[in-house]
Amino acid sequence: MRRLFVDSNVPIFAVGGPSPQKDACLDVLAAAARGEVELHASVEMVQEFLVHRMRRAGRENAVEQARMVAAAVVLHDFDGDVLSEALALVERHGMRGRDAVHAATALQSGVVDIVTSDSDFDACPGLRRIEPGDLAGHIRTT
Repeated sequence: MRRLFVDSNVPIFAVGGPSPQKDACLDVLAAAARGEVELHASVEMVQEFLVHRMRRAGRENAVEQARMVAAAVVLHDFDGDVLSEALALVERHGMRGRDAVHAATALQSGVVDIVTSDSDFDACPGLRRIEPGDLAGHIRTT
């Protein structure tokens, strides 16, 4: 099964209001539910999702949604090794804080394909960014 790292914008777009990315992000989560891909994420991704949803859906709904997201992915810890890698990515490649944590977690876990609409991940050496709408082509070709 194809292992993919997932950025927070995928579940955020999937549960959020209308957006050009919504259907593609729902498709990513559906592919995981069907067992076509295995999604991986940093625990920081779930925290980022929670904070975002608390602003839009209220605390109770946000917590419920965050638990569902956490259950849909293989979670990887944010530890000292990830922190060191994230700091290096910020320093050497200009990545931003949370993006650097997600990228470092992906690199540390060996899951180097990341599903995200955020082109900032293109700055991370060793990762390959997959647009959510392009996922179907990557499932068929691997």
